[in-house]
Amino acid sequence: MLHAKIVIRNFAAMIYNDTIVALATPAGAGAIAVIRLSGKDAISIASELFFSVSEKDLASQKTHTVHLGHIKDGDRVIDEVLATVFKDPSSYTGENVVEFSCHGSPFVQQEIIQLCLRKGSRMASAGEFTLRAFLNGKMDLSQAEAVADLIASDSEASHQLAIQQMRGGFSSEIQKLREELLNFASLIELELDFAEEDVEFANRDDFQKLISKITLVLKRLIDSFATGNVLKNGIPVAIVGEPNVGKSTLLNALLNEERAIVSEIAGTTRDTIEDEISIGGIGFRFIDTAGIRETTDVIEGLGIKKTFEKIEQAQVVVYLFDGSTILNYTPSAHRASPPERGELSSILLEIEKVKNRFPQKQLVVIANKVDQLSKEQVKNLESAINNLQLISAKTGRGVDDLKTTLLDFVNTGALRNNETVVTNSRHYDALLKALEEIIKVQEGIDNGLSGDLMAIDIRQALCHFGEITGEITNDDLLGNIFANFCIGK
Repeated sequence: MLHAKIVIRNFAAMIYNDTIVALATPAGAGAIAVIRLSGKDAISIASELFFSVSEKDLASQKTHTVHLGHIKDGDRVIDEVLATVFKDPSSYTGENVVEFSCHGSPFVQQEIIQLCLRKGSRMASAGEFTLRAFLNGKMDLSQAEAVADLIASDSEASHQLAIQQMRGGFSSEIQKLREELLNFASLIELELDFAEEDVEFANRDDFQKLISKITLVLKRLIDSFATGNVLKNGIPVAIVGEPNVGKSTLLNALLNEERAIVSEIAGTTRDTIEDEISIGGIGFRFIDTAGIRETTDVIEGLGIKKTFEKIEQAQVVVYLFDGSTILNYTPSAHRASPPERGELSSILLEIEKVKNRFPQKQLVVIANKVDQLSKEQVKNLESAINNLQLISAKTGRGVDDLKTTLLDFVNTGALRNNETVVTNSRHYDALLKALEEIIKVQEGIDNGLSGDLMAIDIRQALCHFGEITGEITNDDLLGNIFANFCIGK
């Protein structure tokens, strides 16, 4: 029972009964396109429409060979192509596979696909090639999910994490824990068959050591999710401050392009503007927000409301103020009356408001337009505000230092050391549930619980481990996972 592997029965039946076809390259015109066939009849179907220039029979060729020829519909030549043959089980899906590399005309692509359909194949569903690879044991479920992550990766970090998971780094660690726990579970189950003899097959000291080890590993993997989620999805950074302090100019400087409209008119940005860049291999999504101030303008007010919504979503808040507005500031300066907008005391008050409203956010305070300040004025500013960043968004001065500061917020140590990092929320949820069951097992050991009661919690923990690698799954789960894949993969 513990060794059972539950899969989608109707999908499994399809694997042995039909052949699928799809465009494996992006839709649209290009230099070449790849059309993929997979299934027990893939080679025979391909042989009916592919005619080798050397008159070879495609069905009699060795696996992993490439052949030049023409795709024909009767006497009509559709295209000159390369046909690559992969014979089961030595293919991506574990089935017979043929890939046609044709010219990238959308008309040619559709003609070949339609011809394949008429010869007996059907259109592949989203992710069905990878689903078949999973069901045929070519990869486990976490590796299959990593395929989608690799396709979607848009930074060095997300790419590295996907590659690590595709190679089985995460699943092999889970599989090892599961096998060790399964071994003890089998011994405890065996004890139940000899309950009247009071025999102990599972050494309790060794069992205690294993449970402690599993607990430590699970906690490490669970803790890694916070880092993994950041490395995979990037870090949202909100650029906030009063109107006309240079927020849009800073966004343009970070992106190195004119992404946001820059104007001397205060309140130009009425809505949020977002864009992404990679810094040190880590994705950052910068959000230029409307200036924060009291206003009677309804549209600007809506923009300011959205600013606070974006701050809630951000992990890092960059508070920007105009350093050139406090040219006359000295450390001894003080006022008996309330500060006017633009004075340093007013800036300090606004910074404190942001800190108090969003205490959990990483905050970077930046003085802009420092190219207009003297060395003495810069020194005074730095003495008044701790960890102040100085930039000139217009000239680019200090922008690289800001990027370095943002990168310091990301813990890339695990990635550099090639440690297992959890990036998938489904895996994270399964790990939490597994840890909950392992804690129950530990409590059972501490309280001298009988083997039959502990066996229940052990089975549940094994079930959650199996959900990660796909040894235990269901059709709804697989349907949800593979529906997010692109057609042709």
